[in-house]
Parts: sequence; structure tokens; C-alpha cells
Amino acid sequence: MVEVSRHEEAFLAPGSQAGELYERARKVMPGGNSRTTVYQSPYPPYAAEGRGAVLIDVDGQARYDFLNNYTSLIHGHADPDITAAVVAQLPRGVAFAMPTEQEVRLAELLTSRVPSVEQIRFTNSGSEAVMIAIKGARAHTVRGKIMKFEGCYHGSYDFAEMSMTPPADTWNLAEPPSLPYSAGTPQGVLDNVVISRMNDLALTERLIDRHWHDLAAVLIDPMPMRAGLVPADLSFLMALREMTRARGIVLIFDEVIALRSAWGGAQSILGITPDMTTMGKIIGGGFPVGAVGGSAEVMSAFDPRHGPSKAPHGGTFNANPITMAAGLAAMEKMTPAEYDRLATLGAHLREALAEALDGARIPGQVTGAGSLFQIHLHDRPIRDYRGSVPAGEERTRVATLHRGLMAHGIITAPSLMGCLSTPMGTMEIDAFVNAFTEAALDVQGGG
Repeated sequence: MVEVSRHEEAFLAPGSQAGELYERARKVMPGGNSRTTVYQSPYPPYAAEGRGAVLIDVDGQARYDFLNNYTSLIHGHADPDITAAVVAQLPRGVAFAMPTEQEVRLAELLTSRVPSVEQIRFTNSGSEAVMIAIKGARAHTVRGKIMKFEGCYHGSYDFAEMSMTPPADTWNLAEPPSLPYSAGTPQGVLDNVVISRMNDLALTERLIDRHWHDLAAVLIDPMPMRAGLVPADLSFLMALREMTRARGIVLIFDEVIALRSAWGGAQSILGITPDMTTMGKIIGGGFPVGAVGGSAEVMSAFDPRHGPSKAPHGGTFNANPITMAAGLAAMEKMTPAEYDRLATLGAHLREALAEALDGARIPGQVTGAGSLFQIHLHDRPIRDYRGSVPAGEERTRVATLHRGLMAHGIITAPSLMGCLSTPMGTMEIDAFVNAFTEAALDVQGGG
């Protein structure tokens, strides 16, 4: 068993391997990396290997990984069944300009589980899945605009990035503006994205009534990570389903993350059937993956059998056999009993962390569902991005707690979001709670 290190941050010590790697990396990559989400100041630890629930960095420090590559590794690191499936495929070939049986089998598995998905197509990331879903919705409706919700993340696609970090000085406006996330975003993109607020039914209905003739799709994450990891109100989602159906608008559920919350995804818990669903993360077994699925009617936009597709969709590595083999192995292991076990562990962790916050007399709450959790260092109600985003000194406390957890052998996102993996049990949960209790002392003392 790997011993998890505590009270040691070897990667920050002078002469560390991480420091040397960062000096090399910053010369050849902007910021020293290829993912904004892995940057931290002054530099991050560098991964060497993962074993089950533990991640070991190049300086030898082992930590329990409660982030799992941002929720994608539901079986943790180096799962033997997934490894065996990949090793078996490698000598047969890694990519072909032909479909494979593995693609068919993974498509059959996913369409049998997710209520809204009759047909599916694979991509190489969740961002691509959202991009292709929007493309398909536009082709199906022959309309150009989309609606999304303030502060919600749907990947690195211009149209899906709008108003992801709206500043507080815009919150007093009657209607949220469409604001760029990336410098240089064309005005045409801003003009074709309608922004509403999560759980604000009156505003959403007003905007849909105004724009529906041009709206191809409404894009929503039923449990958005950047809006607090709080499920959307069921009444709001039901009304949204009715409004979109009545006006011929494609309702897209982004379940790239939320799919891990239940056997059939969040939609199976909520009882809402969208027209399209985007997936990713866990369905690739740790390899790059995305998928968009939906009703046969809407998905027919991609069908090339009767002349040119309304929405042509290619991709050199779409449904490559390595990803399909890994994804199939991963998803076959996720039985209803395993989902239930993780959900029970997740509920235990959320309750224990909430008790620890109360015991430390730190204002806060813990949200999430299934195997997902997020720690908030405030006690105001969370119904949308505005209620979730840390303000003022909260940001300092969040950063202090994140550093403290790292020092005590626990990995979460800097936002204090995280997830469980199947190698975890009560031992890992107890380790997290103990580390949290110790790290909270720094928050109490002002960091």
C-alpha cells in the first residue's frame, strides 16, 4: 500500500524535480502547460504515476486523488481491467479509417442506459461533444441562436463559453448580458447567444418568448459545477422542457460530468428527457472522449445515408478503438450496485465535511450528488452562479483550504470541487475528513 504523505510539500522545496520541470516547461509552453486548469502559483506538482485512489508526484509525495482528472477517472488510476482491455487492443491497431466493433458495443451500452439517447456519435472531448450537439441542433431546427445559463461551463467552444465569468457589476441588470470569456470573441458570437439565469423561470420564459423563432437550442447542465454543483430545480427543468418542446427548440443536457451521478445520468434521477445529451469523462475509461446522443429524429441531422448530412461530422480519432475498448471496460464495471455504493460514500463524505465545517465554526456548506461534492466557505443559498461564486475574503479562504488539503495529502480542484472513485472506501473518506479538519485550522487563523 502506498503511504500518503502529510505536512510535506517537497515539490516546492529548492531543487525539486517539479521546480526544474517547470523551468523547462515555461520556456516551451505558455504558462508552462497545456491546460489552464492545472496551473497554480508558483508552479504545480508534476504527476509521476497513479495507483488506484492515490496519485504520486515526481518528488515522491503521495496524495489521495479526489479530483480524478476532473471527474474523468471513475475507477481511479491504472485500473487493471481497463489496462487489460487497452493492452489487448494495442497490437491489433490504435486507429483505423473504418468503424470497429468496440464503437458499436459502447454505443449499445450507452443507449441502453441513458433515457434520452436512442442514437449516439462519439467525439474526442466533452468540448467537442457540446460543439457537435449545437451544430446538430442548428441543422435540425434551421435556426442559429442558442440559450445558455450565466456562469455555467460547457467546454472551450466560443458559443458555449459566453458569460462564464460575468462580473458582479452586471448583476443588477434586468437581463444578463452575453459577455465574452476569451479576448477577441467576434460580435457575431455574442449576438447569437441568449443568456439566462439558472432557476429563474420568469426571466427564462420571457427570453424564450422573445427569441424562440431564432433559438436552435437551450443548453443546460442539470447539476452545473461552476454554479455550485447544485441540481437545478425540478420545477424549473420541467417548465424548460415544456417551453422548448412547444416551440420546437432542442433541449440539450450537458452531462459530461453529471453522468457519473447515476446509472442513467442526472436525467434518470430528475425524470426529464432532453432532446440531446452530451457525455464525456467517465465513458472513455481515462482516454480522450466525448459523445452526443439523442432522439433518432434529432440525431438524423448527422445521417449521411440519404445524401449529404445536414450536419456533417468527421474527426480522425472519433471512436478510436483504444478509447472505445477502455470506455467499454470502464462502463461495464459501473453496475447499478457500484453507483449505489459510490453514492452512499459520497453522501457520507458530504455529511462528514458539513459536520467538520460546523465543528470548526467556519461558515460553509457541502453540495453535490452521487459521487460528486463541492465545499463552499459561505452559508448563503445557492441557486445559480451568483450564489456560488466566492466573493472577497472567501476567495482567500478557499485558496488557503485548498493548499492545506494538498499539504495533508488530499487533491481537490482549487474550487474545492471533487469526486470519488471506485477504489475508495471508508478509509479514504476518513482520511479526507481528518485532513480537512487539520487544514481548517489555517482557515480559522486567516491562512
